Amino acid sequence: MHEKFINYFSKISSLSKEESAAIAKSMQTKAMAKGEYLLKEGQVSETTYFVLEGCIREFILSDGEENTTNFFFEEQWAISLSSLSTNKPATHNWVCIEDTTVVVGNEQQAQELFKEFPRFETISRTIMEAAFAEQKEALTTYYTDSPEQRYCKLLKSKPGLVQRIPQYHLASYIGIKPESLSRIRKRISSSPSE
Repeated sequence: MHEKFINYFSKISSLSKEESAAIAKSMQTKAMAKGEYLLKEGQVSETTYFVLEGCIREFILSDGEENTTNFFFEEQWAISLSSLSTNKPATHNWVCIEDTTVVVGNEQQAQELFKEFPRFETISRTIMEAAFAEQKEALTTYYTDSPEQRYCKLLKSKPGLVQRIPQYHLASYIGIKPESLSRIRKRISSSPSE
């Protein structure tokens, strides 16, 4: 588990033995059961999560209906940018759709690492920018792409993960009903390969 987390940081910037040891020392993991919530609408988010294993689904409630807005898989950060940076209550929920293991982070922990290793602040900023860009891209494609295009992009970027998500969550994520997703999947599987 430690290796997976340290390797993630190493991909962003090479780490010294001391830096790797500091990350490993500060690392707090938490095992979550399928169906367990990490964040509920109305709570203020004070924590960031790095997914080591499993999957977290983000959803908002609209007229009593759950609308899936994101998924966080292995080697992804679940960061509630709108709540964490403004200290305002979250407008979304995070729930594990598989048994999930996360690394739990918070501001105090981060500041202690920044004090000891100032360049971690730059690495942290890179992570936050990437998370923001990912969320912005997901939102943009929701307005510019058809549900079929969104499904195809997901299939192309994360082929193995599509099999892990229940069809009704997947349908909600791309903005359609499960029956429509069934028709899209059927159409794609029967069309000749390029």
